[in-house]
Amino acid sequence: MNKKTEKQALIPEKKYWSSMDEYHGVPGEPEKDLEKEHKASVLEIFDPSIHGAKASRRDFLKLFGFSVTGAALAASCERPVQKAIPYVIQPEEIIPGKSLHYASTFFDGKDYCSILVKSREGRPIKIEGNSLSSFNGGGTTARVQASLLSLYDDARYKNPSHKGVEISWEEVDKKVLNKLEQVHGAQKEIILVTPTLISPSTLEIIANFRDRYSNLRWVQYDAISYSAIREAHKLLYGKPVIPGYKFDNADVVVSFGADFLGTWLAPVHYIPMYAKRKRLHNGEKSMLRHYQFESNFSLTGSNADHRIPISPREEKDILISLYNSLAEKPGRPQLAQSEPRIITAQILEDLLNAGSRSLVVSGSNDPECQMLVAGINEILGSVGTTIDLHNTLNLAAGNDGEMEEMIRLLQSDKTGAVLFYDVNPVYDYPGGNELKKALADLELSVALTWIKSETAEACQYICPTDHYLESWGDAEVMPGVLSLAQPLIHSMFDTRCFQNSLLKWMGREEDYHDYLKSFWKNNYWDGIGKFEDFWTKRLRDGVCNKQVTIEEGLKFNSQALSEIKVSTDSSGFCLTMVESVQMGDGKYANNPWLQELPDPIAKVCWDNFVSLSPADAGEMGLANGDIVRVNDLVELPVMIQPGQARSTASIALGYGRDTAGKVGDHLGANAFPLIQVINQRRKYYLEDITIQHTGNNIILAFTQTHNSMEGRPIVREANLDEYLESPTAGNELHEEIESHHRTLYPEVEFDGLHWGLAVDLNACVGCNACVIGCQAENNIPVVGKDEVYRRRIMHWIKIDRYYSEDPENPKVSFQPNMCQHCDNAPCENVCPVSATNHSSEGLNQMSYNRCIGTKYCINNCPYRARRFNWFRYINNDEFDYNTHSDLGRLVLNPDVTVRSRGVVEKCSFCVQRIQEKKLQAKLENRHIADGEIQPACAQACPAGALVFGNLKDKNSKVSQMFAGSRNYHLLEELHTLPSVGYLTKIRNERKS
Repeated sequence: MNKKTEKQALIPEKKYWSSMDEYHGVPGEPEKDLEKEHKASVLEIFDPSIHGAKASRRDFLKLFGFSVTGAALAASCERPVQKAIPYVIQPEEIIPGKSLHYASTFFDGKDYCSILVKSREGRPIKIEGNSLSSFNGGGTTARVQASLLSLYDDARYKNPSHKGVEISWEEVDKKVLNKLEQVHGAQKEIILVTPTLISPSTLEIIANFRDRYSNLRWVQYDAISYSAIREAHKLLYGKPVIPGYKFDNADVVVSFGADFLGTWLAPVHYIPMYAKRKRLHNGEKSMLRHYQFESNFSLTGSNADHRIPISPREEKDILISLYNSLAEKPGRPQLAQSEPRIITAQILEDLLNAGSRSLVVSGSNDPECQMLVAGINEILGSVGTTIDLHNTLNLAAGNDGEMEEMIRLLQSDKTGAVLFYDVNPVYDYPGGNELKKALADLELSVALTWIKSETAEACQYICPTDHYLESWGDAEVMPGVLSLAQPLIHSMFDTRCFQNSLLKWMGREEDYHDYLKSFWKNNYWDGIGKFEDFWTKRLRDGVCNKQVTIEEGLKFNSQALSEIKVSTDSSGFCLTMVESVQMGDGKYANNPWLQELPDPIAKVCWDNFVSLSPADAGEMGLANGDIVRVNDLVELPVMIQPGQARSTASIALGYGRDTAGKVGDHLGANAFPLIQVINQRRKYYLEDITIQHTGNNIILAFTQTHNSMEGRPIVREANLDEYLESPTAGNELHEEIESHHRTLYPEVEFDGLHWGLAVDLNACVGCNACVIGCQAENNIPVVGKDEVYRRRIMHWIKIDRYYSEDPENPKVSFQPNMCQHCDNAPCENVCPVSATNHSSEGLNQMSYNRCIGTKYCINNCPYRARRFNWFRYINNDEFDYNTHSDLGRLVLNPDVTVRSRGVVEKCSFCVQRIQEKKLQAKLENRHIADGEIQPACAQACPAGALVFGNLKDKNSKVSQMFAGSRNYHLLEELHTLPSVGYLTKIRNERKS
C-alpha cells in the first residue's frame, strides 16, 4: 500500500457537513455570484454610492492600479482635528493611558454575573468575569460581554418626561408623590411590578415603601417564566425554591428541554461544572454522560452524548414512564398514565448505576412535569448530591398566578397607580395589548427604566434609571453568596437609580449609596476593625460570602405526585417558543453586537425564524427563507434545521420589537403573543398549529456557508471507550502526517517566547461568549444583515458548527476558529507590501498602515481566518451600526487600532494584552507567569476551553496540552505549523 493510500485509510469515514446544502452536495458559494460580488465590492471602496455595481476585469485593474498609489496619498490626507481637553484637577487614581479595573455586578433581572470592568480615563471599555466569585468564577456570557455597548446606546431615555414632554425630577417627584398620596387615601391598589430582585438592600427599601403605602402590591415578573419549578417544590417540600443543581457531581444527566448551557436559569454557573466533568487532559478516566430530550435543537442538546427529539406534548408521558420504571425496585406506587412510553434500557440502567450521582432536569413550565422530575431525583437519591435544596437560586422568583392577578386588577377600578421597574410586559407578556389598554385608564402609570420599551411608551411618566455600570447596588444570588456593584462612570444623562426614586416617593431625602453602606454595616459587617476597611475590601473584591443557617427537615410529600393528571392525546403540529442564546427576552434588541452574533446552531443572525425539520420542510415544499404564516398570527421565514423533531416547529423569542431603537426596531416577529396562559400558568408551546406559505421569501443572513470540508478531517473525535483503549483514538492521522512532512521553509527560531493557544473541544460548548469578548476588546465593527449575507461579517473568532450522521437527528461538533498564527504562514510570503509578517514570538502580525487591500493573503489562507474590512465609517447624520454617534464611539478600546476601510484584519492573540503584561513583568523584574496573559476569548470563556501560553515553556499548561495524544492542528497536511492546537473531542456515547 503506498503512502497516499495509507493516509486515506486513516481518514475517518464519518461524514461531516455544515448545512443541508453541503449534505446534499450543493456548493455553498457559487463562483459566478462571488465574482460579481467581488467586482461590485471593489468599486464600493472608491464610490460608496455604488452598490452592486458591475465592473469588467479591465475596470478592476484600473482601480487596483489606483489603489496602490492612492494608499500612499491617503496617509497624507488631512484628518479632522481631534481636540484633547486636559483635566483641570486630575483625579489621583487616574493616569492617562493606564487601565484601571473595578469589581462590580451584572444583574438584569434574569442573568447574574460577578464582573470586573476595565476602565480608561473614567470610561468603561471591557467586561471580564470576577475570578473571586464562587458562582461564575472568571467566566461570562455573550450578553454580559455585550451589556457594555448598551451603556453607550444613544436610544436610552435621557430625561424624565410626562406624556412625551420633558420635565424636571423636581416636578416628577412632586406630582408622583401627590398622586400616590391620593391613591393611598382612596384605598385603591398601588402596584409595583419589577423583575426578580436579588438585591437585599433594595428588598428592604421596597419593604419600607410598603410600610409607607399599606395598599402596595408588589409583583415580581419574569419575561421567561420558571414559576413551575418553585410551585412544584412548594407542593413536594413545602418550600418554593429553585434548587442548586450540581452538574459537577453528576455522572449521568438527563435533561427534558432544559437548555442549561444556553439560556436556562444560570448557564454561566452551569457551564464550568459541566465542562469540568467533560475534561480528560488531566488524566481523568471517566466523564459525564448526557441525555437530552427536546423538540428544538438547543445549544445544550448539541452537546449531549445522546439526543432524543420529541414533541413537547410527549414530555409528561415520558416522565411518568421514567418515574414508574424507576419506582418499581423501591416498590413505590405507580402513577396513572394514558399511554406508557418506552424508556430505553440504557437510560434506566445508567440512572440506576449512577444512583445519587444522577441528575434529571426539565425546562417545562408545567408544575406537574417539575414534580415528576423532583420525584425521579428523590428515587435516585440525588438530593444532597446533585440537588441542593438549601443552597438554592434566588433567581427567577416570578409567580405566574400573581402576574395574572395583577392584570385582572389593572382592568378593574380597584387600582389607582402602577409603577413598572425594568420590565416590559406590554411587549413580552401574552396579554400585552390588554395591559396597554388598561394603562390608558389609570390615574398614575410610571415606567422606571434605562432602556427604551413598549411599556414605558404606554405610561404617563418615564423616569429613566441609571445603567448598571452607573449604579450602586448589591446582590445575593444564592444564600450567603453576596456581591457589590459600584458605578464605573458618572450618570451620562439626567437619570436616577430606582432605589433613589422609591426613597424620594416615600418622603426620604437619603441617598441610596448612603443607604447601601448603612445596610451592609448593619447586616454584614462582623464588627471587627473599622467598617470603612471592611467596605473598601468588599468593593475591591466585589464579592462577600457569608455563613447562612441551613433549614433542616425538608420532607418529600410523595402523596402530591398521585394527583398528577393524565395527559390527553392530540395530534398535529406543535410549536415551541424558545429563548435564544443571543437575544434572550428581547431586552437588548438594540444591541448590534448581539443582533449580529450568529445563533450557535442555526448560524443565522439579525432575524428569528420558524425552524422546521428537513423532512417536514420537504413535505410542505418549503425552503430556507420562505415566508410562512403561523396560526394567522405571525409571519416569519423558514429555516430548515437538522435535528428539529418531526411534526414540531420552533420560534425564538426576543424579536419583533417596535420601540427598541434604530438597531432593534422591526427585526423579526414577536412570538410572545403566541404563549398561552392556562390555569394562570404560561405555556410555551402550542398544539395543532397551521403553517401556510405566503408565497414570499427573504434571504436569511447565514454566517457559515462555505460548504468546503471536502472530506478533510477538520473535526476529529472518538468515543470514551475507544480513547481509554488508545489515547490517540480519533487522532491517528496526526502522527502519520507529521512524520512525512517536507518543506522549503527554514526552521523558525524563537527567543524564549512562542505564543500558542490550545482549544479543548470537550470543554467548548459553543456559547459564543468568546466572540463578543473578542469584539469588545478589538474594536470589531458591526456590518449589518445585508453585509453578512454578502459574506462580510468581521468577527475575528467564529465558532464553526459541524453536523454528522443522520440529518434528522445529527451529532454536532463545535470548533472555535481564528487566525492560526502559522510558523510557516502562507499569507506572509504573498503580500506585495509586507503588511503581514512573523514576529520573533510566533505571532502573525498585521501592519495596517502598510496594507493596501490586495486580499492576496486572504486567498492564500487555508483557514478562512482573515477579514477584509468593508466597513464604511460614515457621517453622523447617517446610520452606522457600531459608532453612529460620538456616544457610541466611547466603547472603543484605545489600546487597539481602529482599522480603516480597505485593509485586512484578523486575530492578533490580543497582542496589546501580551505587551502590557510583558512590560509589567519587566518593571517588576520577573518572568511572566503561566496563565498571566489571557486573550479576550480565553478570558471570556466560562468553560475554560481556551488555554493560552508560552509553547517554549515545557511546564506551561498550553505546552502540556500540545504534547498530549489528543492534540492536532487544522489542515496539518499543509505543514503550516499553526500555533493553535485542538484537543480531539471525546464523546461518552453508550454503544448498544
